[in-house]
Amino acid sequence: MVDRKIARTRPMRYRDGAFLAREDHLAGEEPLEMRIGGRQFSVTMRTPGHDIELVHGFLHGEGIITDRADIAAVRYCDGVDEQGRNTYNVLDVTLAEGVAAPAADRARQVTTTSACGVCGSASIDVIRQRSRFALTGPTPMDPAVVAGLPDTLRLQQRVFERTGGTHGAALADPAGALTLVREDVGRHNAVDKVIGAALVDGLLGTDRSLGSHALVTSSRASFELVQKAAVAGIGMLVAVSAPSSLAVELATDVGMTLIGFVRNGGFNIYSGAERIGGTAPRPARLAH
Repeated sequence: MVDRKIARTRPMRYRDGAFLAREDHLAGEEPLEMRIGGRQFSVTMRTPGHDIELVHGFLHGEGIITDRADIAAVRYCDGVDEQGRNTYNVLDVTLAEGVAAPAADRARQVTTTSACGVCGSASIDVIRQRSRFALTGPTPMDPAVVAGLPDTLRLQQRVFERTGGTHGAALADPAGALTLVREDVGRHNAVDKVIGAALVDGLLGTDRSLGSHALVTSSRASFELVQKAAVAGIGMLVAVSAPSSLAVELATDVGMTLIGFVRNGGFNIYSGAERIGGTAPRPARLAH
């Protein structure tokens, strides 16, 4: 069976004053059209694999579903390439009875790419309304554990190891163990796959949240990633790179711990320091 996560190529490499053709590997990228009840809702560029989890995570982040029971069925639609092979690039979702389908004109608002996530994202006020979890009662995570999360994720990024072209996302428990790891050319897709997998596995739903867990991502911390974590009730977002100003604003607003620049044994805490052990302010010394 063809591994569509990884593609082969033969680039011309320039080294030491000479060109040499050598086989190399690239991260696979193909479009995935999501339909709801036969009607197109979104098209995203993604790395093939874990598509059903991706759809669950995406629809959860959009506020269309809140539990795995909200989806009655997901099936690949017929679609073939030039050789007559099924492309597996169209998924049709049947919502459960009583779950409202999105309005027809909403599809234009969720056209995505692997790079930018949801174009024209909703405001902070809308996100607050969508998130049904109160991020309270955190379990503190040891600073040394936080500092090691990106390296732990990196060791489990199998596609990145061969291609250098995918983002990674993972769910970490309070002890720092990675319970779910997914990869994709799009950082938002990788996160959707992780959240979708948690939803499908029964770890997340109407009466279950992930407030004591951390979402770890190999990318920067954008507004959209904080949004997806907040809607899923995840208490902490740990990113290798920088957050945006709006990401910090949203994380602060919803009570999430946001950590960036996790590298070389250190990191920055931008919000929610109470979830990191040892950050309680020291009592001031009395003057004598």
